[in-house]
Amino acid sequence: MKSLLTLCCLLLTAACVAQNFEGVIKWSVTNEITDPAMKAKMEEGQKMTHDPANQAKMKEMKEKMNDPQFKAMMESNPQMKAQMESMMKMSEGGGMNSMMPTGFTVKIKNGNTLTSMEGGMMANNETLYKKDKNQTYFLNKGNKTYTVLNQGNQASGHMQGEVKITKTAETQKILNYNCSKTIVTITDKGKSIDQIFWTTTEIKDLDLKSLAKQRMGAGQSMFYENIEGIPLKIEMTMPQAKMIMVVTEIKKEAVSTATFEIPSDFTESKLPGQ
Repeated sequence: MKSLLTLCCLLLTAACVAQNFEGVIKWSVTNEITDPAMKAKMEEGQKMTHDPANQAKMKEMKEKMNDPQFKAMMESNPQMKAQMESMMKMSEGGGMNSMMPTGFTVKIKNGNTLTSMEGGMMANNETLYKKDKNQTYFLNKGNKTYTVLNQGNQASGHMQGEVKITKTAETQKILNYNCSKTIVTITDKGKSIDQIFWTTTEIKDLDLKSLAKQRMGAGQSMFYENIEGIPLKIEMTMPQAKMIMVVTEIKKEAVSTATFEIPSDFTESKLPGQ
């Protein structure tokens, strides 16, 4: 599920790279686990988190995390800290459902974008794209770290398998914009991922064509040259789950240039293998 969240975050950042647009775009996110085995594991895990004995252990751990010495140890190990915080969130917020995002806010100026995630285990994280560097950064606000997502390394990964793009005659209105439906089916090693893009050509100051050459992890495309328009709704169906992202607001307004700078007190955190 973590890979699905990362894919979602990067895709939304990509979907809002702009030419002349300046302002804020808000998205809502809904998730559904469709794999019976994963559903069963989630239900079992939720029962365990609500077990009185485990709740007592979580309470003890929460109190321990306020200890100055323990805090210092967690600060020196951001990965362990993130895992501990995720466990605490699960125990307090209703199991796995509390780990999933509920929305995104994307701020845009001069082709730069900053995507802030809302809800779920990545709620304290942001994804920054700087146009002048053609570079994407993952910002962990809780740990005050940033990670460079190297475009070159991503592009050199294995390609995504067979891609089939089917434009349909089906239409839908989103925020009073006329949108057309395009289905993208990716088949790799016998497994398929379906993406449905509802795009409009009625927003003239946004452009995605340059994103067709960019890649996310494992060679996954951010966008596709044969799709016209700007996505206002994206549906992703994977073997284990389905995610739907819909634009709920497009607001043109001034955004501070400082919004797109990495905070000076952040330190770099390398990806595994770098």
